[in-house]
Amino acid sequence: MATEEIVAEKTASVNAERKGGAAGYVFTLSNQTAGNNVLIYLRKADGTFTCLSSKPTGGTGTGGGLGNKGAVVLSENNDLLLAVNAGSNSVSSFIASGVGLQSVSTVSSGGTMPVSVTVHDGLVCVLNAGGSGNISGFNLHAGGSLRAIAGSSRPLSTTSAGAAQISFVADGKVVAITEKATNKIITYTINANGTPVIMHALTSVRPTPFGFAVGKNGIIYVSEAVGGVPGASNVSSYYISNYGMIALVDGPVVTSQSAACWVVVTNNGKYVYVTNTNSDNISSFSAGKAGALDLLHAIAATTDAGPIDAALSNNSKFLYMLNSGNESINASLQIMMEALVIFKM
Repeated sequence: MATEEIVAEKTASVNAERKGGAAGYVFTLSNQTAGNNVLIYLRKADGTFTCLSSKPTGGTGTGGGLGNKGAVVLSENNDLLLAVNAGSNSVSSFIASGVGLQSVSTVSSGGTMPVSVTVHDGLVCVLNAGGSGNISGFNLHAGGSLRAIAGSSRPLSTTSAGAAQISFVADGKVVAITEKATNKIITYTINANGTPVIMHALTSVRPTPFGFAVGKNGIIYVSEAVGGVPGASNVSSYYISNYGMIALVDGPVVTSQSAACWVVVTNNGKYVYVTNTNSDNISSFSAGKAGALDLLHAIAATTDAGPIDAALSNNSKFLYMLNSGNESINASLQIMMEALVIFKM
């Protein structure tokens, strides 16, 4: 399958700020080996955006593709930003305000090559994809400082999992992880002090589970890239219980596109979008309350070359795509919540 062919000047992940109001920000990472930076874009009310500034993370990137989702995320109330430093095995935290980002802490990720981070109610979990691979837990203290939770590191299903993403689900009771190399979705239950406890695993219905979006009622929507086989990509939905059990709900729903990798779901849980990296386009789906999926448009919009990461604005009106082919970000305006019209920078 296609990977993020990211060099020093390119970006590794994107996150649209989810604050309400007429405008906001879009954040992405430089992933530079000489020094990782959060790049900050000002988003206007009409969805257009301009580069505002950059903020050093205090760590380094890899200068190449991470094969990931969730390298930079915002806390639930949007006042804190977390970013991984895959080159220096660390994770950084920032206070996000109306005037930019204020650095708070940079700490060891608890493993090698962190590629994804998730936060819920003061708990943080980092996915380390390098070495043997693991997850590690942190407390997010007042003021945004990160502190490792003793004894919180846990292995993946194998030492060569090729993990892509981690996210809290089930109201923070569980974390879910996708493993590209094993074709598995795994979960860990999380106890009261933030320590992962019990692992569950399920083989995905189609190979290469990659990115996923967390919907409502324990549902996650997972892209399955099928090893990059042309025209074979799809999206499937899975249910994750409060005890970490995983079950297929619907899928595979085939898009006939190639290398489906990054998934987002609208705030109301009704629509799902996936970027197809090798097809240079986006597919759209409608989602039922119980996780049923229907393909709306196999090609909802075309993009610049190699769309990789994606993020939605707070009201789900604007969808931002990071393109690896020409180092650009596209913005899409949703029309009637089921179609996309691209406008360029």
